[in-house]
Amino acid sequence: MIISQLPELFVQRERALLGPRFDAMFSYPGQGAVRGASVNALRCTPQQFAALADFPLEASPFCASAFVVPQPDWKPGRHPYHHAGAFYAQEPSASAPAALLDVHPGMRVADLCAAPGGKTSQLAAALAGHGVLLANEFVAARAEVLRQNLERMGVTNAIVTNEDTARLAAAYPGQFDRILVDAPCSGEGMFRKESVAVTQYDQPLLDRCAALGAEILENAAAMLAPGGILVYSTCTFAPGEDEGQIAAFLARHPEFTLCDLSGCGFGQPGEANRTGDYPLQAEYCRRIWPCDGGEGHFMAKLQKAADAPAVELPCGKNGKGKGGKTPRVDAKALQAWQSFAKELFPTLVGQPIAVVGDGFLLEPPALLPAAKLHVLRAGVPAGRAAKGRFEPAHALFMAYGAQCTNCEELTLADPRTAAWLRGEEIEAQTAQNGWCAVLVDGFPLGGGKASGGRIKNHYPKALRNLK
Repeated sequence: MIISQLPELFVQRERALLGPRFDAMFSYPGQGAVRGASVNALRCTPQQFAALADFPLEASPFCASAFVVPQPDWKPGRHPYHHAGAFYAQEPSASAPAALLDVHPGMRVADLCAAPGGKTSQLAAALAGHGVLLANEFVAARAEVLRQNLERMGVTNAIVTNEDTARLAAAYPGQFDRILVDAPCSGEGMFRKESVAVTQYDQPLLDRCAALGAEILENAAAMLAPGGILVYSTCTFAPGEDEGQIAAFLARHPEFTLCDLSGCGFGQPGEANRTGDYPLQAEYCRRIWPCDGGEGHFMAKLQKAADAPAVELPCGKNGKGKGGKTPRVDAKALQAWQSFAKELFPTLVGQPIAVVGDGFLLEPPALLPAAKLHVLRAGVPAGRAAKGRFEPAHALFMAYGAQCTNCEELTLADPRTAAWLRGEEIEAQTAQNGWCAVLVDGFPLGGGKASGGRIKNHYPKALRNLK
């Protein structure tokens, strides 16, 4: 992208702030947007992925579990490893904020602006199935995309909500060890990648985004536990959404301190002439400029004081549903699930299970307090029982397919892999009769039913490679 294609309002502001550095900072390397793959640690290590991938990879400077893909015609959405949730396709620098949050297994983590789910899947991988991940998205259509992506990535301990963050703050005060706010922003870092970011750009948009970011930050502060860490990020350069936003927040919240990101190994320090009306150690923040190999990101890491006043939970909410009541399970239906699990998923036998309509839900290890929120998913849909038989869900195979005792083993080179993703019936070579998990190089591609040497395809039609 050339500078003459950037909005004039943007160019004037940045030239005033950067002075003679402007041309160098907005030097976009290459001819097009950089593409990358963030490896899903729930499936494999970056080293294992690199050994298996059939497309070129270069180490990313922004995250140890991500790669740059130097292949202009790369089509990640059609690749079997993408279907299997082994990686998430995203611009490489977009993987940086989640890595700064320092998530460990067992924590309670919230991603308040989570769609489409790339950063959320990184947080889930860091939790390694232990603890709770609240993944929220305000826009309903985007929340559904988030749910689908977390299912594809095999995330088992996520609660996916479609909510306003103020309602989440009221429901879960002081409950999270880590919170990511990848705030909705004016998208100045998307100018090269998305032409609409240029056409919709104006001062009212900047003002709206700054106000929305401040509102979400306030709600995040209320949800964070004493001693907890919050990472705020944007894909814009606007001072009011970046350094100025953080400076104003810290002026309102003396219980928070700004953490030093100068040792993170990428990007450049924040800038003091962007802080607005309040003081800020701007150099503690981090910026990724186009010249750094990214499209444009801002990050700040904040820690809440350990002695900050804790907010008490509302009474009578213990994580088992409204009023703490555990849903009743029909005995015959439960027996059908238990028989199915004992045969094909013995590691899941005895795991807590709840009834949702006529289906079963494998619950996360720990649920957050019950509240009247719009929840799209909490746990893993296991399937449903009818007439004494259990019909497994696609989500069950995507989460636990590698643990299934009856598997059809495919490889990238096997023509049956492409056929499976087109929705075709395939030959059974390793699976025995009955329900089976279909795997590509050990990564799950859903489930099918084997009979007479063939596997009936149960891969969801909406996910198939039909073109």
